Amino acid sequence: MVLPEPYYKTPLGSAYLGDSLEIMKELDKESVNLIVTSPPFALRRKKEYGNVDANEYVKWFLQFGEEFKRILADDGSLVIDIGGSWNEGEPTRSLYHFELLISLCKELGFKLAQEFYWYNPSKLPSPAEWVNVRRIRVKDSVDPIWWLSKNAFPKADNRRILSPYSPSMLGLLKNGYKAKKRPSGHDISVKFKRNNNGAIPPNLLSIPNTSSNDYYQRQCREEGIEPHPARFPSKLPEFFINFCTDGRDDLVLDPFAGSNVTGEVAEKLGRRWIAIEIDETYLKASKFRFEFEQQKLPIFSTERCAP
Repeated sequence: MVLPEPYYKTPLGSAYLGDSLEIMKELDKESVNLIVTSPPFALRRKKEYGNVDANEYVKWFLQFGEEFKRILADDGSLVIDIGGSWNEGEPTRSLYHFELLISLCKELGFKLAQEFYWYNPSKLPSPAEWVNVRRIRVKDSVDPIWWLSKNAFPKADNRRILSPYSPSMLGLLKNGYKAKKRPSGHDISVKFKRNNNGAIPPNLLSIPNTSSNDYYQRQCREEGIEPHPARFPSKLPEFFINFCTDGRDDLVLDPFAGSNVTGEVAEKLGRRWIAIEIDETYLKASKFRFEFEQQKLPIFSTERCAP
């Protein structure tokens, strides 16, 4: 691969300034193990970070999807956090994100491994017209997350993302449980008592997005740089990087990097990573994520890296 000079690099990754569609063309076929990203949503109101109208969104995104399909390893995964949108002037929902999912599968041949939903309990009530003023809808607090793959058996292991057992489950493990059938007909076998060191998480991810004074934001204020307005919480990419990759040799890509939360998490988890962002202001500020907070020493360098 012949990539341009990185905007900055770390021991494990590189961040590139430019159009991800063009930069991805320089990546080798089947060289990426996981793409986890939150692209600009198709919102009616234009945002600072740029977004495409819902009517044009699917066509716009599919050109990226073609590159995703080419560069993903055969057992690789594509994880897309994509929020919904409301139709203009009425309290009804756009179907654009469902149309995108169907197009990625029907036109490009991706498989839907599983759909996830990110519930953000800290979201403010919106849209204001229908929720706060007319009171005819409830607040929109869930983003769909499409987990797609090239084949039916992408690399994944839910033992790497187990949740702590609840107090009631810990009690069952301690006191024992009598195997029996539930009224629903579900057979609870003796294996239910086995301690697997944690519970298998559901596909509803409850993750608040309340960070307002972390190191990245403090440094942005100190340097007079506007932070990216649509950052997702680090626990979101952390979940999928742990779930769908298994070692230092795996490569994680975020083609719409924003403030590069994905790269930061990948670095901390010991995974190689590539981040691509078209807005230099956001990419410049994302360097703050790779500074040692106590010593204020950067761990990135200006040397060229080979991902």
